[in-house]
Amino acid sequence: MGSVKLQDRFGRSIDYVRLSVTDRCDLRCSYCMPKGFRGFEEPKDWLTFDEIERLMGIFVRLGTRRVRLTGGEPLLRRNLPELARKLTALPGLQDLSLSTNATQLGKHAVALRAAGVDRINVSLDSLDRACMQQITGRDSLQPILDGLMAGKAAGFDPIKINMVAMRGINDGQIEAMAAFCIEQQFILRLIEAMPMGSTGRNASYMPLGPVRERLAARFGLVPQAQELGGGPARYMATADGRSSIGFITPMSQHFCASCNRVRLSVDGTLYLCLGQEEKFALGPMLRGGATDAEIEAAIRAAIELKPQQHDFNTQPDKIIRFMAQTGG
Repeated sequence: MGSVKLQDRFGRSIDYVRLSVTDRCDLRCSYCMPKGFRGFEEPKDWLTFDEIERLMGIFVRLGTRRVRLTGGEPLLRRNLPELARKLTALPGLQDLSLSTNATQLGKHAVALRAAGVDRINVSLDSLDRACMQQITGRDSLQPILDGLMAGKAAGFDPIKINMVAMRGINDGQIEAMAAFCIEQQFILRLIEAMPMGSTGRNASYMPLGPVRERLAARFGLVPQAQELGGGPARYMATADGRSSIGFITPMSQHFCASCNRVRLSVDGTLYLCLGQEEKFALGPMLRGGATDAEIEAAIRAAIELKPQQHDFNTQPDKIIRFMAQTGG
């Protein structure tokens, strides 16, 4: 089983699954989830850990080498280290990582590290308390910083900081974030806002090209060829090579030609592209008695639906679902 690895009709190898374990979050970041949103999946429809283990076992046999636990906020899912242990035990899985807002990380960092999570990405859009309150909807900066330092103490390496750059909101704080990450030896990744749902379309998009030039001059950055985790970021490094800054540019310089990922939502829906509607419901198959061979065939059929690229630039109103509904 799984002798032929997953490849889409455009010749891209698909070896990375972003696995959402909940669509709930304790923050309401302005570009991700609207205030007052209540359209969450019912817990009875969430995949159980056993269902996730079975499904990801099939993906790994089909060549998946990287899995990232996402949400919503994945640390709101109870007993997440238990799931991490199940996944790291899958033969062939090489990398298990976690995306988090870090508000809960202080409580779980040691257990997650012991369970086999290798590295973490932390969403942090500003080091200014008032700005973070504006972006996240609550006074979140100190809990995030506390969680971040707990993650560092627990031995996660690397730790990447994801900062969505927004004109007129946090664009004046990028240099401060870069200096902080260089000092702490975190990897800063600057991200262009994408028009996902009404929240994303209102996120004050700004292209990162000028920011890259500014940071290169300020911090003496040089282009870096090394891949850091198989994602879409293009990196520059400090002259001493000790720190890196990545730029994720889905709008100004998209990376669709090398896309190697799919997203699995908390109810088992496989999304083939953030910026398109193609999806495939695997949850009903898991609960309807399908064999592993039937699920494998369904996954292969779903990968054939993966589009060549997103339409964020030409059709910014196309995607009405929010980021947290897809899985980050």
